[in-house]
Amino acid sequence: MITAELTIIPLGTGSTSLSGYVAAAVSALEKMNVRYEISGMGTLVEAGDLDELLEAVKAAHEAVLEAGSERVYTTIKIDDRRDTDRGLSDKVESVKKKLQ
Repeated sequence: MITAELTIIPLGTGSTSLSGYVAAAVSALEKMNVRYEISGMGTLVEAGDLDELLEAVKAAHEAVLEAGSERVYTTIKIDDRRDTDRGLSDKVESVKKKLQ
């Protein structure tokens, strides 16, 4: 399992509203074989392997361009842990247990 934090910033849109572009990116992720969670500042993505993750990122990136953005700035933070099979919810639960 591999996890990532994805942020896609559309540029040259002529508007400060970005939710339509975010929706386009999320729609692209829905078509891929990945799990995702959106937040107000980015999207968390969970995939089976690096190739699957990068294909999903590419699809989301391209979807924002296809939605009319003239330029797209995409950042990805990848956590590729191979010693155990942990996903996004496992990471959150680990922190919550330590807070008790």
